Amino acid sequence: MERIQPPKLPLGVIASHGGTNLQAIIDACTDGSLDAEIRVVISNNSRALALERARRANIPTAHLSSVTHPDPARLDAAIADTLTTHGAELIVLAGYMRKLGPRTLSRYRNRVLNVHPALLPKFGGRGMYGERVHAAVIAAGERVSGVSVHLVDEEYDRGPVIAHAEVPVLPNDTPDTLAARILEQEHRLYPQTIQRIASGEMDLDIDHSAVQEI
Repeated sequence: MERIQPPKLPLGVIASHGGTNLQAIIDACTDGSLDAEIRVVISNNSRALALERARRANIPTAHLSSVTHPDPARLDAAIADTLTTHGAELIVLAGYMRKLGPRTLSRYRNRVLNVHPALLPKFGGRGMYGERVHAAVIAAGERVSGVSVHLVDEEYDRGPVIAHAEVPVLPNDTPDTLAARILEQEHRLYPQTIQRIASGEMDLDIDHSAVQEI
């Protein structure tokens, strides 16, 4: 008797730059550890390596930005409509450096994820990205940092954290060395968290007061 495969979770990915987390998700989809399918990759940067990664994997792409849509409301509508047209049900931000607009957030309420290279709510908010985060962690004398996967709302890094992984801060760490270890955990945690959603193990509509460490 032929086994019926469950449907794959349709993803929409939005990125701005290199897309290493996108690549980790593509790889997990390819090797079967993630029961999902990336339907479209959107970038506000027409030269983003993330778009090239998507094209190499035969994933549809779209460049949507203030260049293509100078009016913010029209840009918001274009992003929401592109995601809907491609059938995306869960939206994954992979290094996207802009806020999503109200139409996109409303249409995908509790269905937009982001990954942040620190243990939120510490070291989050506007302007806290990349090396700035790791430099702030080291300057504050923190002994532990890590990765947070959270739901996205109208403010930077404010949405409920649904999963995290801890990474020790070593005495001789620089922002670069800490970033490298944290990025390894991002590439592990993000696909695993999406898989928990795809499998039904994690329900994004329930209370998020209990963060799951993976």
